[in-house]
Amino acid sequence: MEPLRAARLPEFERLPRVRVSDWSTVRIKHCAYSVPSRLIGEWVEVQLFEERLEVRFGGAVQLACERLRGRNLRRIDYRHVIWSLVRRPGAFQRYVYREEMFPSVVFRRAYDALTAAGHGVQVDLEYLRVLHLAASTLEVEVGAALETLLTRGERPTADAVRELTRHAEPAPVPAIEVGEVDLKDYDQLLEEMTP
Repeated sequence: MEPLRAARLPEFERLPRVRVSDWSTVRIKHCAYSVPSRLIGEWVEVQLFEERLEVRFGGAVQLACERLRGRNLRRIDYRHVIWSLVRRPGAFQRYVYREEMFPSVVFRRAYDALTAAGHGVQVDLEYLRVLHLAASTLEVEVGAALETLLTRGERPTADAVRELTRHAEPAPVPAIEVGEVDLKDYDQLLEEMTP
């Protein structure tokens, strides 16, 4: 018998260059992942680890996330694609990953409330502006503003949400007092533990 060769397993698999689609996604092992929209049309490098993956462009990591297992799964982050969708609001109606553009139930309810008042590109544009506001500020604050507007029965427009989030009071920063540290206590503890 020949002696076994001990070789280290590769830490990750480097995939050949992958092109970012017009929808700001890359397909890796039959699954779709969104990347920042500024990379549309660019070639990126993918490092596929056992549990996660990294998408790199120009040597910098553009996406690091958990790896999807299976076929035709998707991990779409609205923050990656909202910038290009706002410029093309007509594309939202036919957007392949449209359901991923609702980060929570309150966003879906807001979109439904907007479509109840009208249809077409203007409604989509209004919702995309709300989503853009969530991506550029805090999603939680925008969600709370949407909930407030829906509870009041008001139309959840981007201007109304912006007005509510502008007047939201920031949480007070708690004052923390740090006492003096007496290292003699630690010295005494070490002396007690030493035989």
